Amino acid sequence: MTRRAAEIRLDALLRTACDVIAQRGLANTRTADVAQAAGVSQALVFYHFATKERLLAQAFAYAVEQDLARLDAVTRSNAPPLTKLRRILRLYTPAGRPTSWSMWIDGWSESLRTPELEKVSRKLDLRWRQDLATVISDGVREGIFDCADPAGAAWRISAVMDGLAVQLAVHDRVISRRQFTDWVRLVTARELGLEPAQLE
Repeated sequence: MTRRAAEIRLDALLRTACDVIAQRGLANTRTADVAQAAGVSQALVFYHFATKERLLAQAFAYAVEQDLARLDAVTRSNAPPLTKLRRILRLYTPAGRPTSWSMWIDGWSESLRTPELEKVSRKLDLRWRQDLATVISDGVREGIFDCADPAGAAWRISAVMDGLAVQLAVHDRVISRRQFTDWVRLVTARELGLEPAQLE
């Protein structure tokens, strides 16, 4: 197998693994399930990943990197901090079939038992907080936000979004997407000295 063919196959395996995990959950996904869904041998899966734990951790990272790529596009843009903040809040809101959020929730849960997954989960989770804190710091520096502790504000805003997103993704009709959006805007506005309407 050429190096390019191996890379293409690895990408396809990761995409397939994400689909299988979304259906079965991290705890119930076996390497045999991924191999069967991809139409390859289980030996090829082990060639790329060596262990089931590594497969799950890399598939989780692959799925989450799609979200982080969208976040990077926002934070690297030339938009002003308030526009970036609005876009980040929209990115965080579960929409449609919450596959991405299901993966995050499942990843957090399995991280309690799988050290390799915990390491990946922690790294990716911290990226969200750091990027949000950077946008807040930029807004404070430009006089748009009033916040003495951008890093703490990023953690508090993220904690509220995480908690509400879990309810929205896991429990049907406990809260609405509209409530999620309104409450996140309210908390964010209070943290940054804004009016909620400025975040619409």
